[in-house]
Amino acid sequence: MTTIATEINRIAEKRLQGGRICLAEALFLYQEADLFTLGELANQLNQAINGTTVFYNINHHINPTNICVNQCRFCAYSKLEGEDGAYEQSIDDILEEVKSAEAQGITEFHIVGGLHPHRPFSYYLELLRSLRKAHPGIILKAFTAVEIEYFSRIAKLPVREILIQLKEAGLQAMPGGGAEIFAPAVRNRICPEKISGDAWLDIMAVAHELEIPTNATMLYGHIETIADRLDHMEQLRQLQDRTGGFQVFIPLAFHATNTEIRKLGETSGIDDLKTLAMARIFLDNFRHLKAYWIMLGEKIAQVGLHFGVNDLDGTVVKERITHAAGAKSAKGHDEFYIRNLISRAGRQPQERDTFYQPLLHPRQQTGKS
Repeated sequence: MTTIATEINRIAEKRLQGGRICLAEALFLYQEADLFTLGELANQLNQAINGTTVFYNINHHINPTNICVNQCRFCAYSKLEGEDGAYEQSIDDILEEVKSAEAQGITEFHIVGGLHPHRPFSYYLELLRSLRKAHPGIILKAFTAVEIEYFSRIAKLPVREILIQLKEAGLQAMPGGGAEIFAPAVRNRICPEKISGDAWLDIMAVAHELEIPTNATMLYGHIETIADRLDHMEQLRQLQDRTGGFQVFIPLAFHATNTEIRKLGETSGIDDLKTLAMARIFLDNFRHLKAYWIMLGEKIAQVGLHFGVNDLDGTVVKERITHAAGAKSAKGHDEFYIRNLISRAGRQPQERDTFYQPLLHPRQQTGKS
């Protein structure tokens, strides 16, 4: 009879030889392999394609409003109009907030927000145009698939036309938020107001066809099962096979504080590291895997660099969404901190732009950050 260890070794060897593992094999590894076995396999796979380089970028998060027509049960960020803590920024407010972006070395604006009940689609087009005019050298990565579908409804235009107009206004890439978990039974419990997993995938496919690269995410650690996580990754893997438009996969650790989904504690460090490792092992057509330190915490994200991760996100500057749900990490870090986090893990820090092109500045050549 085949032992568990023999089967783990067989699956690991299959991946190391460049083979693709199926859902059943992935589930077996997730459930039966110990943390360090998964970590070693993920580390070998990562280093085979990325070496010891770990990417980061100097980015600034812009969240124009937390007022949202959706009131998802897992979300601590969204507010109703007039509710305590609700806010909305004008375009002038945002331009003032980021006026010193070039001086800070920022290369990307990451823009996501609530689905505001009264703002027209023209507001979002003008926001992109204004940012592009004021900061022509900074890449605009903006709007989740959920926001795109909402724009389509309020503007009464097809998703494709929405994306074409946004691209003409300055959109260069899209974040991967709103994916949550694709499994309908889970999605209907945690965010029934939100678009379906199929709709999220369809919108991303259109973006890829229009040569708008996107990120991909998965929210884990709430009420989903391990099988749900792997099904989510499998659907991402299938779309990546078709389009090649995903730039990076980002597992997002759920934070329960101030949400309607109550549970004891947050995800464990073991679960976080196993999830990162399995993402590297299973998603064989994703080159980049991000440990989002905002949600994982800086130390788990750093350890993740030995569990298949090759991207540590960036400086962020001003994160609001996860901190509304009780995140204990900083709201942002300077470049020196991020580079030091990577270096102390025995990896080589490399600044990148949104499209994973390496960047080099004089301050890095002299060892200063």
